[in-house]
Amino acid sequence: QVQLVESGGGLVQPGGSLRLSCVASGRIYSIYDVGWYRQAPGKQRELVAVLTSGGISTYEDSVKGRFAISRDNARKMVSLQMNSLKPEDTAVYYCSVQVQGGPYRPVIDYWGQGTQVTVSS
Repeated sequence: QVQLVESGGGLVQPGGSLRLSCVASGRIYSIYDVGWYRQAPGKQRELVAVLTSGGISTYEDSVKGRFAISRDNARKMVSLQMNSLKPEDTAVYYCSVQVQGGPYRPVIDYWGQGTQVTVSS
């Protein structure tokens, strides 16, 4: 099994910054694509950013130029640097990691427990 532990959420004023981190542990042979999603109250979960194992990053339009996703494969960590935060960025943020538990084993998507980000004055 694989566990993802997120940290870094909190309350921040508009224009401020936060850095979210997600650390994976457990039976991990390889990590493939990683990403961050968010879900605001009354809305569906949406993709915020994804970073492939090949280093290609993709962002949701509203966060382009403000958010940056990164990964540290040695530490099994995924991060999301969020700058110039806006009230509409308020949501629960979830990390997602594609993990292969061993050679010849399937790649499985794992999710973190979510961390609350609130942007308010």
